[in-house]
Amino acid sequence: MTADAATLWAVVIGAVLATVGGFAATQLEHFMRRRESERGAALLFGEVLSVIELLTELAEASRRQGDPYGPFTMRLLRAIRRETEAYDRNRESLYDLRDAKLRAQIHALMVRITLTLDGVFDGTDEIASTQKTLAGLSADDPARVELAGLIESLLETRHGAFDFLVETVSEIKPLIAILRPLARETFDAYATVVERPRRLMNPPA
Repeated sequence: MTADAATLWAVVIGAVLATVGGFAATQLEHFMRRRESERGAALLFGEVLSVIELLTELAEASRRQGDPYGPFTMRLLRAIRRETEAYDRNRESLYDLRDAKLRAQIHALMVRITLTLDGVFDGTDEIASTQKTLAGLSADDPARVELAGLIESLLETRHGAFDFLVETVSEIKPLIAILRPLARETFDAYATVVERPRRLMNPPA
């Protein structure tokens, strides 16, 4: 092989190696970016789900004490609603999770939670409106019986919606178990923060 041919082959081989190296570096960089994006998404949705789970637990404890749907319970439910709104604002990040089944499970769960909360809030508004109408009727107005029956039905429907919320939120734990290794986070901090309020609302027998 002549010196010129050897030089040419050296240039060709160098170019090939540089191309392969550049491609490998690009792929590695893409992999690392995708991995960090997935971790960020897992952190985000893991935190949202963890907060919803804990707030629902507190709301259920509040419902068992005093006025079941008093101001404190409703504030907790509105806080849960704000978490669902945070999910909606960041929903595009769901596609950073590579597991299609996990994405579908999270989205379906959040849709059910949102719809159930709407049912509780709409029921509460309708109950208040109907009670106001009932209070404005005279004692012998025949419409009182019908409105009283409607209120009773609305109370049962709202109670059922709340029960369904608690049942739906119970599906969060398996999702957190999947998100935990992706996020490299236990999400236990939220449980620690609310442990004292939880003990106060659920005193030992």
